[in-house]
Amino acid sequence: MELHQAQEAIVADNHRFRVVVCGRKFGKTTLSSVEIIGKAIAKNNRRVMYVAPTLGDARRLMWDRLRGAFKSAVTKENDTRLELRVKTVEGGESDIFLGSWELVNNYRGDEFDFIIFDEVQEYRNFWEGWQEAMRPTLTPRKGEAIFEGTPKGFDHLYDLYNLEYTDTDFKSFRFSTYENPWIPVEEIEKAKTELTEDRFAQEYLAEFRKSEGLVFKEFSREQHVFDTEITGFSDYLAGVDFGYTNPTAIPHIIVKDEKFYVIRELYRTGMTDDEVGDYIASQRFNKVYPDPEAPAAIEVLKRKGVNVRDVKKGKDSIQNGIQHMRELFKQNRLFIHKSCVNLISELEMYSYPEKSPYRNANENPQDEYNHAIDAVRYVVNSHTMSKPFVPQPFRDKTVEIWNGR
Repeated sequence: MELHQAQEAIVADNHRFRVVVCGRKFGKTTLSSVEIIGKAIAKNNRRVMYVAPTLGDARRLMWDRLRGAFKSAVTKENDTRLELRVKTVEGGESDIFLGSWELVNNYRGDEFDFIIFDEVQEYRNFWEGWQEAMRPTLTPRKGEAIFEGTPKGFDHLYDLYNLEYTDTDFKSFRFSTYENPWIPVEEIEKAKTELTEDRFAQEYLAEFRKSEGLVFKEFSREQHVFDTEITGFSDYLAGVDFGYTNPTAIPHIIVKDEKFYVIRELYRTGMTDDEVGDYIASQRFNKVYPDPEAPAAIEVLKRKGVNVRDVKKGKDSIQNGIQHMRELFKQNRLFIHKSCVNLISELEMYSYPEKSPYRNANENPQDEYNHAIDAVRYVVNSHTMSKPFVPQPFRDKTVEIWNGR
C-alpha cells in the first residue's frame, strides 16, 4: 500500500502514543492497515488490535482490507469474532483482533502490543474506558497505541491532542484533507461551498471548533475553568444524575460569595444504587440534589442518611435550567475545576439538533453529552443560597474519585 508524505511522517515517528487528527479522506484507514500489518508481522506472538466505535464499523472499515492484505499469510480466521492469526517474518505467528468501543469493558484483563483507536471523537465515556479498561492492557507488554479522529468540538480528542505538551510519551499530528494528493482539490473546494465555515473547518481542515448548535456558547475554558483551592465556602453540595450503562455523574459543588464552584466530579458507569449511596454518604455533602425521576435510588440515599433536597423538574425545567446556567456563566458565577474533564467536555459538546423546517422553537437539546450537565443543573436550578455551615472533613481514603484522567 503506497503512503503519501503525511502518512509516512506518522509511520516514521517512534513515540509510544501517537494522536492523529485529520480531515475526512486523509487516508487514516490506509494508515491504520499499514500500521497493523507492520506490527503484526515484525515479531512472533504479537497481539495487535483495531478498535472502531462499533463492531459493524470495524468489519466495514478493516476486516476485508486486512484479509486481502495478508492473503496466504493467514493461518487461522474467525469471521464471527473478527480475529486473524498470521505468519510473521520470524517464522512464527501473531494475532490480530478487531473490536469496538461499545464493548470496551470486555477487554479488561487482556494484553496487547499495539492498539489503533479509530474515530475516537465518537467514543462515549472515553477517559473511563481508556484508563480503566484499555490502558492496563498495554502495560504487561509495554504496548503502543495510535488514536485517530476528526474534530468534533473540544472533546476528549482535543485533550488527547494536547497531551504532547505534558506527557513525553505522546506525539500529535494534524493534517487536513488537502494533504492527501489522491483527493482532487476541486472536490474539497466544492465541499467548502456546501458546508458552513465551522463544519468545513472541522471535517476537512481538521480544526477544533465549537460544535454547531452549541448550548453553552457562554462557557469558556479561559474564563470559567480554575485550578486553585477554594476555601471559606458556605455550602457543600452535590447533584446526582443516576446511571448504569450511561455514567453516574456527581459533581461536587461549593458555594462562595454567591458563586458556584464545581471542584471535582465522579463520572462512572456500572454503579449500583447502593454504591452511589455509599459514595455520597462518605463525602458528607450538606445538601444533595438527585434526579427526581429515580425514586428507588433516592430512597437508598435517604436510608443512608443523605440530606436529599427536592429538585425542580417539570415541563420546562430543562430549558429553564439551561438558561439559568447560561446566565451564571455570563455573570461569572459558575466555575469548573480543570480536573472535571467530563463536565468540561460535555459543556463543549452539548448541542441542539440540526435546524430543519420542522424544528420546534422550544425544542430541547439532543439527549447526549449531558449527564454531568444535568447534575449541575439540578443544583443551580434548585438551591437557594444559605447561611454558612461548618463542613466536616473529607474521607476519601476508601473511596475512588474518578476525574476522567
